[in-house]
Amino acid sequence: MHKQKKGTIIDIIKRKFVSLKKTLLILPFIVFLSVVSLAQQRNEPGNPLPERILKFYPNPATSFINFDFQKGYDKGYTIQVFNFIGKQVSEIKNVTPKTTLNVSDYNRGIYIYQLKDMNGKLIESGKFQVAK
Repeated sequence: MHKQKKGTIIDIIKRKFVSLKKTLLILPFIVFLSVVSLAQQRNEPGNPLPERILKFYPNPATSFINFDFQKGYDKGYTIQVFNFIGKQVSEIKNVTPKTTLNVSDYNRGIYIYQLKDMNGKLIESGKFQVAK
């Protein structure tokens, strides 16, 4: 006769805990993307969205990404880049009108950038993709 293996209660609990632990790891990223998305969607009816300050290309990027100011360049701006779990992976202080970021060491995936003024106020945010 063939015996079926039955998991003990402890094995079942361990599997559920590991599954919960994995879910909790990506939760901050989901919250972070939601906040960024909401910030980008804030628009009252009848008011057009403000024009973007930064243009970034290529998207998706493989080895580098360019950030070009379209208007409103300020010497004290900082660009911060975050990976998909919300960890800051890069910070460029006192950016130039055309700034190039090397992404060749980045893992494949979606990244969030934030443009901040010298007081730390968020001016603009967006996302780009790194493809390998």
